[in-house]
Amino acid sequence: MEEGTFRRYPIGIQDFEDLRNNDYIYVDKTALIYQLVNTNKIYFLSRPRRFGKSLLVSTLEAYFLGKKELFNGLDMEQLEKDWTVYPVLHIDFSGSKYMEAESLRASINVQLLLWENVYGRQEGEDTFSLRLEGIIRRAYEQTGQQVVVLVDEYDAPMLDSNNNHELQHEIRGIMRDFFSPLKKSGKYLRFLFLTGISKFSQMSIFSELNNLQNVSMSDNYSTICGITEQELLTQMKIDVEQMAQANDETYEEACAHLKKQYDGYHFSKSCVDVYNPFSLINAFAQKSYENYWFSTGTPTFLIELLQQMNFDIRLLDRMDAKPEDFDKATDCLTDPIPVLYQSGYLTIKSYDAFFRTYTLGYPNEEVRIGFIESLIPSYLYQPTRESNFYVVSFVRDLMKGNLESCLERTRSFFASIPNDLNNKEEKHYQTIFYLLFRLMGQYVDTEVKSAVGRADVVIKMQDAIYILEFKMNGTAEEALAQINSKGYAIPYEADHRKVVKVGINFDSTTRTIGDWKIETD
Repeated sequence: MEEGTFRRYPIGIQDFEDLRNNDYIYVDKTALIYQLVNTNKIYFLSRPRRFGKSLLVSTLEAYFLGKKELFNGLDMEQLEKDWTVYPVLHIDFSGSKYMEAESLRASINVQLLLWENVYGRQEGEDTFSLRLEGIIRRAYEQTGQQVVVLVDEYDAPMLDSNNNHELQHEIRGIMRDFFSPLKKSGKYLRFLFLTGISKFSQMSIFSELNNLQNVSMSDNYSTICGITEQELLTQMKIDVEQMAQANDETYEEACAHLKKQYDGYHFSKSCVDVYNPFSLINAFAQKSYENYWFSTGTPTFLIELLQQMNFDIRLLDRMDAKPEDFDKATDCLTDPIPVLYQSGYLTIKSYDAFFRTYTLGYPNEEVRIGFIESLIPSYLYQPTRESNFYVVSFVRDLMKGNLESCLERTRSFFASIPNDLNNKEEKHYQTIFYLLFRLMGQYVDTEVKSAVGRADVVIKMQDAIYILEFKMNGTAEEALAQINSKGYAIPYEADHRKVVKVGINFDSTTRTIGDWKIETD
């Protein structure tokens, strides 16, 4: 690494021309873009928020406007020979909030006026659909080239009104009217590209575009947004080196740290690991491993949905989904899984071709810890801050080998929860244990029960492995006996660390831990 090498990170920069003209870092995706624009002409791509969709659309705009100089040194420079200039209609719906229908109408009207200042407007074009149809036709006639239409975050108006069914119905009608000319304007179109978070098939506003290709789960374009490990280790090697230096790590340790924190996204059956670009760029800019992507927005409506459905959140670590599960309608949410996947809180971990099933799970530590921290207050009925301090204190006690203090602390913590146990099922308290021990995973190696034949919790410290089993209204002896009878300690017999088995009973009359029994091998 060159001493004092300065790197410009595009924090908040989503304009390709701005990025290239001002020497910001750009991970070259132009070979995939060239493949995209020369394979088909009508596409939809779904990706989570802040995952590079807007930069991709901006890059497409620069390409179709023939701005060859912006692609100097990129793959596109060698691939494209003609550099034809096309008329481009680019609209981004992410710039406004649509809490009323009039906001959407005003936003569309302003965009149409901008285009009409260039291509004109004819008498009788008094609806959104007629105005857009006229703009497309005149753009083609005036330039002699087919038109490129780029629509970024098309579903933002619907997502903003997700909890207001009457407003959403009205907004869908406006959007359907606005986009209706795209079907009959096919001969005037060179390229149509739409992005969003929600899948195309979940929104009826494009129902007439039966030739649209949804590449959201295509292996060919799975890495068109985000940063792959190969790109990280080649195009961004110097950034990893600087990150390691700033955090007193080796290069290999920094790679492992970045991978654990920000990697793990998969958007198709055979997709390689993809890093969250927003988090990675911010981490390099700040030289710190923080939860950048998650801190930009809390999934409140998802948490409310999970609670309304009494969904067992312990399943989110690893669960199966069929292909059709990704395309369930979102106008009436009954299943949180498609939304969790589309929003980036879950990702594809594997695919079983025989059964045609996907296994989903948290992509990385940033998402897992961030989501759990968001969930905890709704189950504890108290601020996350207290639960975080509890977790830190618990781990500190374990590091000192003071297990009795840990359990006393746990007893006090549960007793402090302002909640009527008699109105809650056993699963509610099992979920609290799950969340707390999952939260510990950011400090120590923690396994939480997810399959038959494993203890409720396994905590791996430097000198000891703690195997914890909980019983609700049973006895600590029964919990400890289960650890021994089920052989939960067997996988750790070859480990050099001592194994500590802990049976714990949760007493519903006192709403906290009753007794416990400890056995050390």
